[in-house]
Amino acid sequence: MQQGVRRILLQAPTGSGKTILTAFMLATAAKKGMGSCFIVHRRELIHQTMTAFESVGLPYGVISSGFEPNNSPTQIASVQTLVRRYHKYSKPSLIIWDEAHHCRATSYEKIMNSQVNAYHVGITATPERLDGKGLRKSFDQLIVGPSVAELIELGYLSSYRMFAPSQPDLSSVKTKMGDYERAAISNIMNKPTVTGDAINEYRKNCPGKRAVVFCTGIAHSKQVAADFQAAGFSSQHVDGETPTKLRDTAVNLFHEGRIQVLCNVDLFGEGFDLPSLECSILLRPTQSLGLYLQQVGRALRPSPGKKEAILLDHAGNCLRHGLPDEIREWSLDGKKGRKKQGDTGPAIKRCPRCYSVQRPGPVCIYCGFVFEVQARDIAYVEGDLQEVDPAMIKRQRKSEQGQAKTLYDLIQLGISRGYKQPQLWASHIIKARQRKEQL
Repeated sequence: MQQGVRRILLQAPTGSGKTILTAFMLATAAKKGMGSCFIVHRRELIHQTMTAFESVGLPYGVISSGFEPNNSPTQIASVQTLVRRYHKYSKPSLIIWDEAHHCRATSYEKIMNSQVNAYHVGITATPERLDGKGLRKSFDQLIVGPSVAELIELGYLSSYRMFAPSQPDLSSVKTKMGDYERAAISNIMNKPTVTGDAINEYRKNCPGKRAVVFCTGIAHSKQVAADFQAAGFSSQHVDGETPTKLRDTAVNLFHEGRIQVLCNVDLFGEGFDLPSLECSILLRPTQSLGLYLQQVGRALRPSPGKKEAILLDHAGNCLRHGLPDEIREWSLDGKKGRKKQGDTGPAIKRCPRCYSVQRPGPVCIYCGFVFEVQARDIAYVEGDLQEVDPAMIKRQRKSEQGQAKTLYDLIQLGISRGYKQPQLWASHIIKARQRKEQL
């Protein structure tokens, strides 16, 4: 902002505290006498934001149906309401956009373009549209926060175990608007064998724990909820068309542990703040990295007594997009240019015994299964042993590191060197380079 940039996008992983960070920014603005507005796109997010603001003692007003307006300098606004009423309110100096990957939508753009003199700060875990396109038309600069791996290591996010018991055959499914055609994947996933497999894995890995199931459509979600109920687990379906009171009641019962499995469609992928959630069950295949990370990230929030999150992927999403804590490069340009030519997908292994998904290694870190080693032809040549020059080795390693220009290259170098956390090491190198460039 001091450099004159007015449209800034902030990336930080799901569960990293973006709402509290927002409260801090708005409270600072209020102390300076600046009017500000926090814009959200769903009713549940309004209530969660109200709770967060109250926890830090920040007075606010709410611009949304069902709320009485007030003259507080800090406002929480529903984008659906504000787009119809923005001309009735004084123009704020600071606008913060929740789940800012939606900012290319018409209603968002209409509001943003009407507030050209305000500072705009977008916050999101996944700074690209769900179809992978970038957000450069909405923001001028991207600020990248700590990675999921760093937050897990520091204890700010929960550790996890991920299982991929099955992978649906999607070879015949067409793509529509950047993702799998919804009706086609619903026909594939809404089958007794798939749901039965999900129930069996839930029973085996985390019976009775609070789980959210991400489904392909309303009929699919209702069927999954009924099947879990028939299997002896308290379960309920909710979606965007569920009456508000029924939806709120279901979420409260889930909070209290009286509902164990909550099945939904396009409702809890974003902003669903429930640290006690212990399991995410993926029954919706997606080509969207953003959607995948939003869904698995729901279960990574830590809470007292929670040892780890369980992620059950029956949609093949982790095999398509990689592990939740894989280091990823974000850009305002989106997917373009991120994959290297010849890249066959994320470097992960799926254990054939316990179905856990993990980074490559000689044995399964969960059950001890020894992975089959692919034989390689090794050529032997005679030669004399030479004394190692430590200084030369150091120069060679430094040269190797310098030649690794991208995050992907650094991760591969870290793997070849046998580092325990090559993604974390590579992330530190990239950030050090960025700091050096800014000096």
